[in-house]
Amino acid sequence: MNMLPDTCSVLVLLLMLKRSNGDSMTQTEGLVTLTEQSPVMLTCTYQTTYSTVTLFWYVQYLNEAPRLLLRSSTDSKRTEHEGFHAALHKSSRSFRLQKPSAQLSDSALYYCAVE
Repeated sequence: MNMLPDTCSVLVLLLMLKRSNGDSMTQTEGLVTLTEQSPVMLTCTYQTTYSTVTLFWYVQYLNEAPRLLLRSSTDSKRTEHEGFHAALHKSSRSFRLQKPSAQLSDSALYYCAVE
């Protein structure tokens, strides 16, 4: 019996931009390794010249194509899906993805994007 805790690896990558007039995104985490049941929070910050913004979190599991996990275009409105929740904070220009208790099945690549 393995007495070591299972770990989840979350690799945050990619900055996808549809607009290019000086827009940018920065993901503050790289490889994140944590034990099961631990909380996880991933953050993207963005710069844009547009007043209206929509941000997205995508997830890509091993040997699968990326798929949309969550999106938000309303300041501080929390959206939820599959135990994850995300909130867009326009005042700090950040978009956070959180899950209170990570599972081994959450091991994947997580991408944020702005439109």
